Amino acid sequence: MPVTAVTGAQVFDGENTLGVTTVLVEDGRIARVGGDVPEGAEIVDGAGATLLPGLIDAHVHTSRESLALALRFGVTTELEMQGLHTRDNRGDIGENDALADVRSSGFGITPPGGHPSELFPEGFRPGPPPGVKPPGGPPLIPFSTTPEEAVAFIPQLIERGSDYIKFMVDDGSVEGHPGLPMLDQATLNAGVAEAKRRGMLTVAHTLTLDATRMAVEAGIDGLAHLFMDRPPTGEIIDLIKDAGVFVVPCVVLNASMMGITGGDLADDPRVASRLSADWDTTLRSSYGHYPQGEIEDVLATVKALGDAGVDLLAGTDAAMPLPFLGGIAHGASLHHELQYLVRAGLDPVHALRAATSVPARRFGLDDRGRIAEGLRADLLLVDGDPTTAVSDTLNTRAVWRRGTRRDPGM
Repeated sequence: MPVTAVTGAQVFDGENTLGVTTVLVEDGRIARVGGDVPEGAEIVDGAGATLLPGLIDAHVHTSRESLALALRFGVTTELEMQGLHTRDNRGDIGENDALADVRSSGFGITPPGGHPSELFPEGFRPGPPPGVKPPGGPPLIPFSTTPEEAVAFIPQLIERGSDYIKFMVDDGSVEGHPGLPMLDQATLNAGVAEAKRRGMLTVAHTLTLDATRMAVEAGIDGLAHLFMDRPPTGEIIDLIKDAGVFVVPCVVLNASMMGITGGDLADDPRVASRLSADWDTTLRSSYGHYPQGEIEDVLATVKALGDAGVDLLAGTDAAMPLPFLGGIAHGASLHHELQYLVRAGLDPVHALRAATSVPARRFGLDDRGRIAEGLRADLLLVDGDPTTAVSDTLNTRAVWRRGTRRDPGM
């Protein structure tokens, strides 16, 4: 593979803006940042553009087709928060440069009949298409109602290839199903402690302030959602900050739960040209389960967390192209999330870190998320300057996955 030199572009390295400099790519890695262009290199003229690390969506439920869609938008890694793509089920995805890379929790620990069962129509069963068997066999469903059951499932999830452990803490009130079976504090505490004892990162699904408090008090590492039932309080912000917990706000999901569609995003020609009819329909729909919610409260919580120095990670909760899971589409909605983070009051550089270096650091993905010598050449080249106008992230000129170039229409 010849050396590629991206020249003339402003470089955002995942943490800071380096100004206009040359980035060399060789054998799927970043060979050098800065310096002269070696003789014989393939030159990519980046004049008028910004080069960023490939984006990371820190909350999805995905498939091979969705990983291909994500890559079209410069999302080079997706972090699955319930699904099939555990270590032994990923097949060739790690080596397939036509797809975004993926890590997965497998299935989250929840009681029988607990979240997310309430989201699906009667008779609906999430999983692979009929006749398709995951390479590693059927998924492990860790239904738990006692501390002993939760503890017993942790080594099984690890053995089955979960990259991190997820806990569902949801009473169904936001989804219009109050009284949903939910993990109690003792079961949550025991499961989190066992996972951490075994060296595993832990994340929790929490959509209410009370569930958030439960998860933080259990010692969780990260929150895969932002609570949406109340405005922020100083007490909960301090609790999250003092515990060192990271947060994936998924504002696009909260907006969808409130009935706000992704129609404006779907109308953007930079998005429309890359979506199938099914994804366009899905993006124009919404979950709509919590119309009484206030999006400004969610944005105020994002601002308070950011001001407090809490690590924020950009995520979407993108799932399948089905209208009842609407308002969100793989790849496209991560750019929408960045726009929401800026609307909340984060500066564009802070938002960009949330989709690059911060998720890489918090999920232990030490080979990506930054533009630095020796790291994977997962890169996104966009026209304009998203460090000052974050919506410029949608001006895709080129995407590289492990140094293999993919153009937006691929």
